[in-house]
Amino acid sequence: VQLVESGGGSVQTGGSLRLSCVASGDTIGRYCMGWFRQIPDKEREGDAGIESDGSTSYADSVKGRLTISQDKNNNTLYLHINSLKSEDTAIYFCAAGRPYTACRGDFAVKSYPYWGQGTQVTVS
Repeated sequence: VQLVESGGGSVQTGGSLRLSCVASGDTIGRYCMGWFRQIPDKEREGDAGIESDGSTSYADSVKGRLTISQDKNNNTLYLHINSLKSEDTAIYFCAAGRPYTACRGDFAVKSYPYWGQGTQVTVS
């Protein structure tokens, strides 16, 4: 499966943003999907995950501000971020786990073999 993110950009503090991740080559229904962020010199961190059945999980640090969703008809994953903070400035990546394998809140990078190229979000 190939993944392409979009929707990043420069946003004011307190604003909101929706990131998109379009999948091709396979259907996202076969995978658990996740959103990760990375800032320079730091490891990639998981923010949110969604299983093929629609159940979701979130990192404690972002609960209440982020919403992950998926549109299987359009093979697209979304991340809605509210109340943006300067600390949200990062490159955001979408990722897919192994086919037919639940992630169950596992945000370990090694659990996700498939990655997009990332989209930059800058909050100021």
